[in-house]
Amino acid sequence: MRDVIVVGAGPAGSSVANHLARSGLDVLVLEKTSFPREKICGDGLTPRAVQELHSLGIDTSGPGWFPNKGIRLIGAGRTLELPWPSGTGLTRTRADFDEILARQAVSAGATLRENTKVTAPLLANGRVSGVRTADETHKARLVIAADGASSRFSVALGLRPRRDRPIGIAGRRYFRSPRHDDAHLEVWLDLAPAGYGWVFGMGDGTCNVGVALLRSQHPDYHSLCSRWLASLPTTWGFTEENAEGPLRGAALPMGFSRRPHYLPGCLLAGDSGGMVNPSNGEGIAYALEAGRIAAEVITAAFHSPFPEHVLRRYPDAVQRANGSPFTLGRAFTRALEDPRIMRLATRHGLSHPSLMRFALQAVGGLPAPRGRGASDRLAAALTRLTPAS
Repeated sequence: MRDVIVVGAGPAGSSVANHLARSGLDVLVLEKTSFPREKICGDGLTPRAVQELHSLGIDTSGPGWFPNKGIRLIGAGRTLELPWPSGTGLTRTRADFDEILARQAVSAGATLRENTKVTAPLLANGRVSGVRTADETHKARLVIAADGASSRFSVALGLRPRRDRPIGIAGRRYFRSPRHDDAHLEVWLDLAPAGYGWVFGMGDGTCNVGVALLRSQHPDYHSLCSRWLASLPTTWGFTEENAEGPLRGAALPMGFSRRPHYLPGCLLAGDSGGMVNPSNGEGIAYALEAGRIAAEVITAAFHSPFPEHVLRRYPDAVQRANGSPFTLGRAFTRALEDPRIMRLATRHGLSHPSLMRFALQAVGGLPAPRGRGASDRLAAALTRLTPAS
């Protein structure tokens, strides 16, 4: 019997496996596909995500990691550049990002099995006791569901997405472009209500370009992206002849859309638990963080005479970390569904850098810089006072 089985080797799964293995636990990671594999993503890593990568022992100084120093916001005919409140951001293609994380977990002592699809949970006495694959069964003291937005493992346990939580969608495409070495992550704010476009330089001759619709029930991201790209200068290279592959989309399960995050014997982490920020669609930082939090709780539980009591604290720990920004984010994007509010927020927000910095910190979940000013303190206070539910 294993200590822990992790279903899925995405950012959340590899994060928790890495942290647990380094604490001396016997960890098995089951990944249904094989590496390298592609994932639909903007490939942007905020300083929050970079900090989590460093906690995993990932070296981000080598080839393929392209640094950026802030975010550029464009809308209503205005442009505003904001430095990251603290730290440095990065871009890294998901074509090899997930594999780097998984191999790091293996280096820490975890066992990885690729091309191994989990078909069902094992149950014993009302508790998840392991998993079943096509060929065999694996028992464990605990199972982590980290199998992405659809999370069939969670569905098999009766956990379906909440109807009162938004499911957005994002579409992205790579283009060869002279803008590949831009030092900012560029975000276009007024493409659609509760939606935006992005241009992220990858530093390798290409840009990751895409759109996100954060609350639409039937989003046509293909048309939105096509209209937006047609309006941009052809010298940027975002044209069909410069495209590297088709436009591809993926769901964004946001705002803790699947709960509870703990059932007896099973924890949810990352997209399987809807751990995507409703205000911007960011998921990698929260997935990495959830893996670390899960590992901290599990390690404490396995050293406790009352492990179940400790494990039941996991949902509260995740809520304390991100519940308030997610609540603010849901309210923010709900308001932006009204085109009039979207235009007003864009026009006035980009005229006031301190206001936009406030929004990035309070709603976007970014840490405040050292020596915080009044707006930084206000953002921190608002986050503390917002209910984490």
